[in-house]
Amino acid sequence: MKKIYALLLLALSFAGIVNNVQAQTSQISTEYLMTVYIPTERKAIDSALTVVNILPGGWVKGPRISGKIIAPGGDWIRTTPSGALRLDVRLTIETDDGAQIYMTYGGVVVGSKEAGEALARGEVLNEKGMPYFITTPQFQTSAEKYNWMNQVQGVGKMVELKRAKNDAYVKYDIFIAR
Repeated sequence: MKKIYALLLLALSFAGIVNNVQAQTSQISTEYLMTVYIPTERKAIDSALTVVNILPGGWVKGPRISGKIIAPGGDWIRTTPSGALRLDVRLTIETDDGAQIYMTYGGVVVGSKEAGEALARGEVLNEKGMPYFITTPQFQTSAEKYNWMNQVQGVGKMVELKRAKNDAYVKYDIFIAR
């Protein structure tokens, strides 16, 4: 009887450990950092690679940072076999007080036939028109005032996207993940 009791306790303990492993152990919260507006110009290399030049006129605005996007900058978009797009963006922000902040991010874009057709017509898409468009910004700067940005991970969500000739841009809201 003692052996059965010991085995039962061992089984219950193991079940508790397994349940704890599967249980949520933490939560992620976000804090709004800024909105980023990036005018672009696309250059298709082939069916799997598009290079996007970041044009003058871009900006960032938020409660703790504002400024403009300066040259050079670009996005190397790769199309995966599933049709999802993988972003590789690099740009520099010059803040209103003269600091320079390097921003780089990857991301995933999953479109739809309808979204592609709307973009081809020059329409502006918002988050409802694009099924999935998420980025992961990181920052690097030597400016003491913005040193805190070296220590955070951003998460961005597309707000607007337009791909018309001579009027193409993307706009994101960027958040700090905590």
